Amino acid sequence: MMGITLKANRATVLGHLCRCACWLLALTGSVLVQADVRDIRVWQSPDSTRLVFDLTEPSEHKIFPLSSPSRVVIDLNDAEMLLDTADIDLEGTAVASIRIGHPSKKVLRIVLDLDETLKPSSFPLPPNDVYANHRLVVDLKRPETTQSLSPVKPVKQAETSAAGHRDIIVAIDAGHGGEDPGASGSKGTQEKHVVLAIAKELQALLKKEAGFTPFMVRTGDYYIGLRERTEKARSANSDFLVSIHADAFMQASANGSSVYVLSDRGATSETARWLADKENNADLVGGISLEDKDDHLKMTLLDLSMTYQRNSSKRIGADILGYMKKISYLHKRQVEEAAFVVLKAPDIPALLVETGFISNPEEERKLGTRKYQRQMATAIFNGIKDYFSEHPPSGTLLEAQRQRSQSSGAHSYVIRSGDTLSDLAIKHGVGLNELRRVNGLNSDQIRIGQTIKIPGL
Repeated sequence: MMGITLKANRATVLGHLCRCACWLLALTGSVLVQADVRDIRVWQSPDSTRLVFDLTEPSEHKIFPLSSPSRVVIDLNDAEMLLDTADIDLEGTAVASIRIGHPSKKVLRIVLDLDETLKPSSFPLPPNDVYANHRLVVDLKRPETTQSLSPVKPVKQAETSAAGHRDIIVAIDAGHGGEDPGASGSKGTQEKHVVLAIAKELQALLKKEAGFTPFMVRTGDYYIGLRERTEKARSANSDFLVSIHADAFMQASANGSSVYVLSDRGATSETARWLADKENNADLVGGISLEDKDDHLKMTLLDLSMTYQRNSSKRIGADILGYMKKISYLHKRQVEEAAFVVLKAPDIPALLVETGFISNPEEERKLGTRKYQRQMATAIFNGIKDYFSEHPPSGTLLEAQRQRSQSSGAHSYVIRSGDTLSDLAIKHGVGLNELRRVNGLNSDQIRIGQTIKIPGL
């Protein structure tokens, strides 16, 4: 009996020791996974402020706003601040200062003092190829304002051409931005900077061209959600959306430019999403409200709208490819299809242009030069101009010019590579002097992309 009791006592002691060891291990483990803040990056956009906290480990957190004055509080469990928040550059942002405190022993409190009332939201991000740390992303957004879209695009002072005809509005979306650099080349060239530079070159070309007004979806180094990009284009009453990117591949030999439109599968899924989303019922698609329509009619209207914009997008894409092949090898010689989210506007023709492979050393070098950025923007511009010269939207200056040209028996022609004025005169059976007179030319010099009038017989 004594032997049995001793064994029992020994087992009890060992059990206690085991539990104590497990408790100590758990305690030690909690110390090892302390989620310290290593860095804070702040990105400002016209609509919101984004803060990204680099953490040594993932951490549970709470976030809530306070008023009078406006503040946002972030509580991180088991965390310490490893940097001086006074060194963070907050100039030009909605955050006036960042303070820290400890409401309890295990909680790090971060207080954001704001210059205005903003709505906070947050989400964690795991490490990736660009960022080795766990991250906590905090977005501070201005209160949303409802905006109704007019079925007829409004004539604004900045968008009005001669005789009251409106301009064609082209939304230019520079991909990625802010915390999302996109692809990177071997020399460190980042996609977000390259595509914004090309977008600004395209913006400048469209500003100079009568009958066009550019709308920049992203104007600086900050991130915008994919759905938000298309909504910004729709809210601006855009006639066309072009999203500019630079491709990447694991093999450095991959090269060339390409153009994508929304795939049929992507269009089908987007139609279903719109039908399922009750908030879209009061929206406008192609100038038509879906609010008072039954599901069958909604499906029909959405399908017609998506089909029209995809066909228009393909035509614009083909025109752009025609110019891109003069400055770049084409990775795909025809317009490709893909289910990119940014292309899923149900009533705006939209294209995604891959300007080259930034992962290819030679193309990385070219994409980083102002000369090539301008050439790529010019190719996109010429393709857009060619399409809308032939298919101008209703109520635009280009439509009025086309109607006047047709009524006078004349028609427009866009100069292409190899054209000469004398060859065009012979081809169309028009006298060379008459061709000069109609177009106000003092010489026979013409340039690729130039639109001239061919007088009727």
